[in-house]
Amino acid sequence: MPHSPVVDALYRQHIHPENHADSDYFAVIAALVAERNRCAADSEEAAQWQRRIERVYELVADEMRHNSGKPRTPVKFGTSGWRGIIGKDIFVNSVTQVTRAIVAMYEELEPGSELAEALGVGSLAEAKTRGCVMGHDNRFGGELLARAACDVLTSHGFTVRYAGEATTGTLSAALLVHRAAFSINLTPSHNPLPYAGFKFNAADGGPAASTVTDRITTLARQLINANHSLALAPDAGLVRDLDALAAWLELVRRGEAQHGLDYQEIMTGFAKAENLVVAVDCVHGASRVHVHRLFQDLASPRLLFFRDQADPTFGGIAPEPSTANMRTVTAALRGRPEPLKLGVIMDPDADRIRFTDGTTEIDMNCFGAMAYHFLHEVKGKRGLVAKTVATSNFANQLARAFDEEVFEPRVGFKEFKPVIDRALICFEESDGITAIGHTPEKDAYIGLLLALAMVLALQKNLGDYREELRAAYGAFYPARDGVAVSQQGAELAATLAELEKYDVGATVRVGDEERRIARVIAIDGRKMLLDDGSWLMIRPSGTEPKVRFYVEARSEAGKDALFAAAKAMLADIGLLA
Repeated sequence: MPHSPVVDALYRQHIHPENHADSDYFAVIAALVAERNRCAADSEEAAQWQRRIERVYELVADEMRHNSGKPRTPVKFGTSGWRGIIGKDIFVNSVTQVTRAIVAMYEELEPGSELAEALGVGSLAEAKTRGCVMGHDNRFGGELLARAACDVLTSHGFTVRYAGEATTGTLSAALLVHRAAFSINLTPSHNPLPYAGFKFNAADGGPAASTVTDRITTLARQLINANHSLALAPDAGLVRDLDALAAWLELVRRGEAQHGLDYQEIMTGFAKAENLVVAVDCVHGASRVHVHRLFQDLASPRLLFFRDQADPTFGGIAPEPSTANMRTVTAALRGRPEPLKLGVIMDPDADRIRFTDGTTEIDMNCFGAMAYHFLHEVKGKRGLVAKTVATSNFANQLARAFDEEVFEPRVGFKEFKPVIDRALICFEESDGITAIGHTPEKDAYIGLLLALAMVLALQKNLGDYREELRAAYGAFYPARDGVAVSQQGAELAATLAELEKYDVGATVRVGDEERRIARVIAIDGRKMLLDDGSWLMIRPSGTEPKVRFYVEARSEAGKDALFAAAKAMLADIGLLA
C-alpha cells in the first residue's frame, strides 16, 4: 500500500476511528485523491490509492449509519433546500427526522390554508395517495440516505416512486408527469466534496415556497431537539421503481406545442449532421446515468463524453460549471475538424449547465438571452422573459425590441413561480434555465436540448450566434466579484442600507467618467442602472461576512471600472478602508 508522509500525518491528525465526531474524513479523502491523481490513471499505484480512499469512505458510511446526535449546524431549508457536511450534519438519523418533519407538515394540513395552497395538496390522504418522487445524485451515501427517507414515508402510508440516481430536472419532470404530491432529492447540487443535501419540491415541481421551507425547518428542529426515537415499519409494497428520464422525455413531448422543441427531430437531426460534433462533460455527476440514453445510445465519433464514470470524489475538482472545468471539453472541440461544435458541462445534479463552441464560452447570462431570442424569433413563440435581478440585461434589451415584458425577481429559481406559465425562458446567472411548458425547476437537459436545437436550426456555432445578436441589439459584458468585510447579518444589512443615498439622479464615478443613476432596483441588494446601460449591484452574502458585486459593462474593458466604483461605494459607507 502506498505511503506519503503528508497523508500519513493527516491520518494521525484527522482520523479517530473510535470517535467519528472528532474525525475529519474529507480532509484525508481530498489528500488521497490528490495522490491518486498524480499516478497514471490505470496504474496499480492509482488503484492502491483508490483502495485507501474507499477505506476512509467506509468510516464515513459507519458515521452516517450510527450518528445519533444533532447536526452540527441547525437544519435550515433555504432557496435550494438543506445542505450540510456528510456524516456531521446529514446522516441517516437526521434525514429520518427531517423526513418525519415533512410527514408532520402534511399531517397538519387544513384545506384552503396558505400551506395547502403552497403545497398544491389539500389533505394528508391526498398526499399519501399521490405520494413522493425520490432520488439522489452521485454523492457518497446518497442511496443510503434516500432509502432512509423512503422508509419514513412508507411507514406512514406514503407511496414512493424511487428513481435511484437521477438529476434534479428529471425528478421534477417525474413529479409532474406522475402527479405526485412532492419530491425529495438527496443532493447539494454543486457544493464541494464533503457536502450532502436534501431538496424538497412541492406538487408544482418547482423549488418550494418559503411558506413550505420555513415550516419544514421549524418542525425538523423541534424533532431533532426532542430527539425521540422514531418507530418505523417500512412497507416495501408502497415503493414503485421510477424511470426518471422516461418521465422527462414525456414532459418534453407534452410541452412541445409551447416551447417548440421536438426532441425526436433534434436527435435525428444530430445523428445525420456530419458537420456537428457534441461534447458532454458530466463531471462524474448524476447526468452520467442518463446522457447516453438521452442521445438515444448513438454510437458516433461525433459524440464525445467526458467524466461519465462513477466517482463521488469528482476527480478532486470543485464540481461546478466553470471556465476551469470546461477546459477538457474546450480542448477536445478545438481539435475537431467539424465546422459546428457544441460543448456542455453540467454540475452533479444537472440543474446547471454552461456551453462552449471550442472558441467561445457561453455562460447563462448570455445563453438565457440567446434562448429567448431563438424561441421568440426563430420558433415564432410569443411571451415574456424571466431573469433574476443579478442577471445580464441582454435579455431586457431583446424584450424591449420585441415589445415584450421582463419579469425580474430576486435571486432564487422559486421566484419565477408567478410567471412560470407565461415566460418563454426563465434563467439565472448561476447557470440555471428552464423553458415554457417544461418543469419550473432549473434543468441542464432542457438547456442542452435548446443549444442543440439552435446549432442545428441556424447552422451556426453559439459564439457566432452571440456575435450576430450583439451586432443587432448591443453588447453586454457581465461579471461578478466580492470582498470580505468585518460585518455580517443584521449589522451588515444596516450598514449597506446607507447605499440608499445612491438613488436615481445621483452621479457615480466610473473610471474617468461621471455616470448618472437612471434607475434603482432594491428587491435583492441594490442594483443601480446607469445612463449608458451599464449597471452595478451590491448585495450581502447570506452565509458569510462578504459583500457580492454583480456588474455589467457595455465593453469588455469597462467591467474593472464598475468593480472599482462598487468598492468606492463600500469605502464611502465605511465598509472598506
